[in-house]
Amino acid sequence: MTKRIFLKTAAALALAASFGTASAQALTPIKFQLDWRFEGPAALFLTPVAKGYFKDAKLDVTVDAGNGSGGAVTRVASGTYDIGFADMAALMEFHANNPDAPNKPVAIMVVYNNTPASVMALKKTGIKTPADLAGKKLGAPVFDAGRRAFPIFQKANGIGAVNWTAMDPPLRETMLARGDVDAITGFTFTSLLNLEARGVKAEDVTVLQYPDYGVKLYGNVIIATPKILKENPAAVKAFLQAFAKGAKDVIANPAAAIEYVKQRDGIINTELETRRLKLAIDTVINSADARAEGFGQLNPGRLALMASQVSDAFNTKTRINPDAVWNASFLPSKAELNILPAPKAAAAATPAKAAASAKK
Repeated sequence: MTKRIFLKTAAALALAASFGTASAQALTPIKFQLDWRFEGPAALFLTPVAKGYFKDAKLDVTVDAGNGSGGAVTRVASGTYDIGFADMAALMEFHANNPDAPNKPVAIMVVYNNTPASVMALKKTGIKTPADLAGKKLGAPVFDAGRRAFPIFQKANGIGAVNWTAMDPPLRETMLARGDVDAITGFTFTSLLNLEARGVKAEDVTVLQYPDYGVKLYGNVIIATPKILKENPAAVKAFLQAFAKGAKDVIANPAAAIEYVKQRDGIINTELETRRLKLAIDTVINSADARAEGFGQLNPGRLALMASQVSDAFNTKTRINPDAVWNASFLPSKAELNILPAPKAAAAATPAKAAASAKK
C-alpha cells in the first residue's frame, strides 16, 4: 500500500514538473532595449514585467538599460534585441542613412507624443524667447536629440546663428549652472531636474520646449525588428497590449511604479525619479497632442512633415519615407489604448510649475 502511494506521488510530482516545464517553454522570449538608464520613465516598461502582465500574455520579457536612442535603433536593427524604445528622429535617420540595411526597425507605437527636447537657460542671462538665442553659446553632447533637431527649432523661430560647445552628458547641466555656456539643449524632464540637483531652482530657468514653439516632432516610440513582426506578429500584439495595461498603472500611480525601477537600480534617488516620471507624463505622454491623437497613435500628416524636417536638419543620405518607419497594424484596440486621464489644472502648464507640482 505504501509503495503504491509512493508511486502515485512520484508520478504526480513528475507530471507537475513536466507541466511547469511546458508552461515555461510556452513563454515567448522577448529581449527589450531601453533608450537610457533605469530612470523614472523606465517604469513604463518595468511595471508590466513586475506585475506579470507580460507573463500573462505568454511573454518572457527582459529589459536592459541603454545609452541613447541611436544605440537602441542599431541594436534592434542588428537583431540583438527584438523590441526597443527610441527617439523617432533617430529611427528616421537610420532608415535614411542605411537604405540597403536588411533589417530596418519599424515604429509600432508612440509613447512620447511630443519630443521632450527643449532649450534651457538661466533667467539671469536675459534669454526669454527663441530670438534671444542668436549669437549665444549653446552646449550639449553632439548626439543629443535636442541639438540634432535644433536646426528645425531655429528655422521655425527665425533664430540667428549660434555657437555650439560639445561636452559629455554629465557635464551639460554643470556647465550651464557655472555659466560656461548660455543655454543647453536636452530632454526637459532630464535637464531641469539635473539642474535642480546642482542647486539651480526650477523657477530660475527659462525652458523653451520645442513643441511650444512650432516644432511638433514625435518623441520616443516602441520599435521592433522586421524579423519578429513577420515571424511572430501575435507576440508583438501581446507585448503592446501588456505594455498599455502597465502604462495605465504607471500614469495613475507614478510613485508606486518607481519601486520597480529601484528594484533594477537600488541607488536611484526615489523622490527625484518619481518627479522625473511625473514630469515626463505631464509634458510628453499625457500632452494635449497625445489626447487629441490617442495614446500610441499618430497623425500621418504630422509624421510626413517630421520626415521632411529631419531629412533636412540631419542632412540624411536619402529622403525619409514616413510610410517605411511606421506600422500601426499591431496596435491594441482603441479601448485598450484609452489610458490617458483628463488634463491637469493649468497650474502645471509650464515645466517649472510641473516640476514644482511633482514635489507634492
